[in-house]
Amino acid sequence: MFVEAYLDESFCKIVKEADIITPDGKPLTWGMRLLYGIRQDRVAGSDILPDLLQQSEMQSLSVYFYGGSQKLLDETSEFLKNNHPNLKVAGLYSPPFRELNEEENWDIISMINNSAAHIVMVVLGCPKQEKWMASMKGKINAVMIGIGGALPLIVGTQKRAPRWMQNAGLEWMFRLAIEPRRLFKRYAVTNSLYVYIVFREFFRIRLLNRAN
Repeated sequence: MFVEAYLDESFCKIVKEADIITPDGKPLTWGMRLLYGIRQDRVAGSDILPDLLQQSEMQSLSVYFYGGSQKLLDETSEFLKNNHPNLKVAGLYSPPFRELNEEENWDIISMINNSAAHIVMVVLGCPKQEKWMASMKGKINAVMIGIGGALPLIVGTQKRAPRWMQNAGLEWMFRLAIEPRRLFKRYAVTNSLYVYIVFREFFRIRLLNRAN
């Protein structure tokens, strides 16, 4: 997502205008510390989601799941029944895998608002989910949070990297080993570009400090 925002000015604007932004990635926290001395913990969707579901259940907050395949949502429904039996599920909806027209968008807005959901979990993946939430700001009467690939991990349809790999910033390597064809190009480009951006900023800051 960071690299996507770096390459796409319009997407960067969407990210910056979000109400809350968290670093879902260990290398991001390292970059913040190296460049600006900020000691920031990683805030991963896979860590937030279980607590969010638990707190929603305890506080009687209704949750709506928007996005993902119908198969994933069916598995999510079963998971919630078994693990969060008292959670108020306002709805689960798998939209068509194409761009929706204006009438369809307003139908979805009405459907979610009529459900009286407090929280909408958006499962569209980056950057689609961020763009969708930005377009729905002020239209959907609920808090929206992009959970991307966290849902399959929580539900159990995908495995998550061991804790030591998460702490070492190698979770991407674990994912690559599982889905090499789909992820090789993405990680080869984004990881390399991220390292370039961080070191370019590092030397820019050093030169600026010397000049001052």
